[in-house]
Amino acid sequence: MQLPHPAHRLPLLDALRGVAIVWMVLFHLAYDLNHFGWLQPRQQFLLDPFWTGQRVCIVSLFMFCAGAAQAMAHRHALPWPRFWRRWAQVAGCAAMVSAATWFVFPQSWISFGVLHGLAVMVLVARLSAGLGVPILLGLGALALALPHVVQHPVFDSRWLNGVGLVTRKPVTEDYAPLLPWMGMVWLGLALGPRLQALRAPDGTVLRALARIGQWPLSLYMVHQPVFWGVLLLVSR
Repeated sequence: MQLPHPAHRLPLLDALRGVAIVWMVLFHLAYDLNHFGWLQPRQQFLLDPFWTGQRVCIVSLFMFCAGAAQAMAHRHALPWPRFWRRWAQVAGCAAMVSAATWFVFPQSWISFGVLHGLAVMVLVARLSAGLGVPILLGLGALALALPHVVQHPVFDSRWLNGVGLVTRKPVTEDYAPLLPWMGMVWLGLALGPRLQALRAPDGTVLRALARIGQWPLSLYMVHQPVFWGVLLLVSR
């Protein structure tokens, strides 16, 4: 969810988000090439730590940036109507992802992926933005640790696995539950304002990443349909 006015933007935060977007696009390209059998040897994206570790880093960076963006929004007292307009875009795109994946992957459609998680987490972040840094850091640490010590079968259903306290990971194309990822959002909410004190080196690469980072939702929604369309045409 991008900040709405250039005066309220933080180039370093945009650049960090741009890094996450570029990394995600390359990751998904590799995933799609593997799906179509063009990546040799075939890769185990759900099992190989090389790939699962990258996904953890990508999602962590996205969630941290989402929390930092909400910290900036709180600092500049951006109004709730503007927040709800942005939130509706994310929630609407999450619904589109669910519908599209249900059609393409009916056995593993996405019911609580990254966008679904973001829609819930940025709302929680907005409501908790006024808490002090020590409390936010504590909440972040608790959220990150809780799924490792608490699990219950009741959360294994598709309608409750979004909480994250599952005993087994669901069969789905994407999964970003509230726990532990809300922990990264809270850490971003606590530490994000400190980015203003950092002096990022100016340069073409940083400006390009910052520009990319201003359009996260559009790029997130567009890149996979483009990849699949091109790969389907070439494969046929």
